[in-house]
Amino acid sequence: MSDNIQHPEIAGMLKRRGLILVLSSPSGAGKTTLSQRILASDPLIRLSVSVTTRPPRSGEVDGKDYFFVSQEEFARRRDAGELLEWAQVFGNSYGTPRATVEQDIAAGNDLLFDIDWQGAQQIAERMTKDIVRVFILPPSGEALEQRLRTRAQDSEDVVIQRMARAANEISHWPEYDYVIVNDDFGQSERALLSILSAERHKRERQTGLHQFVRTLQKAL
Repeated sequence: MSDNIQHPEIAGMLKRRGLILVLSSPSGAGKTTLSQRILASDPLIRLSVSVTTRPPRSGEVDGKDYFFVSQEEFARRRDAGELLEWAQVFGNSYGTPRATVEQDIAAGNDLLFDIDWQGAQQIAERMTKDIVRVFILPPSGEALEQRLRTRAQDSEDVVIQRMARAANEISHWPEYDYVIVNDDFGQSERALLSILSAERHKRERQTGLHQFVRTLQKAL
């Protein structure tokens, strides 16, 4: 599943372990929009669907955007070890189903995670070699506040809470492998696609490379 493999016999040998692309940012910095752009641009990656206790927003579909569950069901899954990571944000719980992620990565499928720094830390502890962490920064505090107000999804009190929380969230940027200042969505998208391509070609992720090289050497 490496990029730009033209010959079926080569693609069959060049098996690859999948990766987890984590995008984190303070609310309003643009990670959700960038996630949507990456998913539309790259057919080899798909969104990891999280479990949440928060109510659906307008247009969100259960099973596609999130799995919407009760707090009791969320607690059951958490306590049973069924979640790869979980966190509580503004009174709502979010988590990632563990089994499906592990199966996808082993099969060579890439997954995109739109999660906060707490979730990123938990995944990094459990799947260290598979995670690629990208932190998205806003170009300024003024731009962040403007984006929060423009999207009109939250009350004034929540906007204030999100702005107050942003400084703490941003303080975790050194924990990430890459950092993008999202001043222009087009440039940020291109940067993310470049990161994704480079990470797919890392030697340790190409699990079929040894077989391919041996076959190549025999043919020389």
